[in-house]
Amino acid sequence: MVFSSIIFLCFFMPVMIAGYYILPEKFRNLFLILGSLLFYAWGGPGYVFIMLASIIGNYVFGILIDLSGSRLSGTKRLTTGRIFLILSVIYNLGILFYFKYFTFVLTTVHDLFAPNLTIKEITLPIGISFYTFQGMSYVIDVYRGLGFNDSKKERETLVQKNPLNLALYISMFPQLIAGPIVRYTDIRPFLEKREVNGEKFIRGAERFIIGLAKKAILANTLGECADKIFTSEFSYMGVPVAWLGAVLYTLQIYYDFSGYSDMAIGLGRIFGFEFMENFNYPYISRSISEFWRRWHISLSSWFRDYVYIPLGGNRKGNVYLNLFIVFLLTGIWHGAAYGFIIWGIWHGLFILAERAFQKNKIRIKLPEAVKWLYTMLVVMLGWVLFKLEDIAKTFEYIKAMFGFDGESYTEFSVRFYLDNKMIFILIVAILAAIPWAQVLPRHAAAFIASFSMDEGTGVRVVIKRTLLLLLLAVSFMFIVNSSYNPFIYFRF
Repeated sequence: MVFSSIIFLCFFMPVMIAGYYILPEKFRNLFLILGSLLFYAWGGPGYVFIMLASIIGNYVFGILIDLSGSRLSGTKRLTTGRIFLILSVIYNLGILFYFKYFTFVLTTVHDLFAPNLTIKEITLPIGISFYTFQGMSYVIDVYRGLGFNDSKKERETLVQKNPLNLALYISMFPQLIAGPIVRYTDIRPFLEKREVNGEKFIRGAERFIIGLAKKAILANTLGECADKIFTSEFSYMGVPVAWLGAVLYTLQIYYDFSGYSDMAIGLGRIFGFEFMENFNYPYISRSISEFWRRWHISLSSWFRDYVYIPLGGNRKGNVYLNLFIVFLLTGIWHGAAYGFIIWGIWHGLFILAERAFQKNKIRIKLPEAVKWLYTMLVVMLGWVLFKLEDIAKTFEYIKAMFGFDGESYTEFSVRFYLDNKMIFILIVAILAAIPWAQVLPRHAAAFIASFSMDEGTGVRVVIKRTLLLLLLAVSFMFIVNSSYNPFIYFRF
């Protein structure tokens, strides 16, 4: 079920919100769990059992790790806990590997060594990468609690003894299938008790509307045009059209994913949860390192805390190897295709280069605009690979971008794709990717910021909410009038 669909907006979401607020507090977690299971089953009832297996497995491993902490002490406690932790990681990654990577591995073996090998197609459950990482976050955090101190009370605050609470953490529908990746330690207090009130509801609704507009108005419109370009003949494309396709997809993937994150954060607030921010204007970055501090923040922080730092981070071992491993895994996480792996390595190589310059105190003085152009060039070329997935097709497209295809004939001009509506949407998308409250002069920035404050009264709040209602109406118009409504990150 897609957030930007009529059935979700007009039926599922209103029923969930109304039921949640009507029910007594003690029944709300169960209501959210049942609603989340229904939400997930909408894309395939059989997938629910895979998620339930993840919930049950992580619950059992969490209990086993906690028992090793309560019944053992010292080295034995940590050793036994580490064994259960390793088993839990194998369990989680085993499920993920089978459904997401097994067919890819078989295909690779088939192509290289065994042409007669029969390949079994396995359907990828939606959102399995997201909820698998959340389950691993829970078990790892419980294990880490063993080493803090010998207090039984401290351990009991980390482990989740109530299976319904853990089920809610892993299955909660707002962030179930496309993030943000919610860390157990961040959400643990809200599983037991949380506050819902009018202020949170309004803040959540406002955030949801903004995310819906990003998705329905910007991402869908840009994406439909981008798809036309990327499915055309590259050799007859022409340089301007090739760059237009790259720009459109660059904006589409941002508004598609950040729009979903905004809707997830908004829904979380409506139900009393606070999810971490997942994007912070990534397209104003002036380095690839800065880009990854602003893009998909929940995934970056997950790899930092659960992979990079345990490997040694920047204090132990080879920092370049640690970074390379993280970005290799980032590419693999996104999909079972060589294109995603190369995409992760592509970003990793620039991260390593920037790290080497920083470590060796090599400073190249460049205008900020040049730094931004370098960053966006790297990012956009990476997005072309991300979009096409196929390495050969990516090279063909990049050749078209830089005029190396050798053809003078172009099938269509830029104006064929950019009608007046597309030009308007493209301008809005570019302007909306800039944090104007940070770049404008102080007085103008303060005026803009006053419309985005979570609290406030008076005329500005009335104007802001009126504009949001209009934005909601326009979003509905776009949804009703268009059949193009994909979510890019659903396949991850």
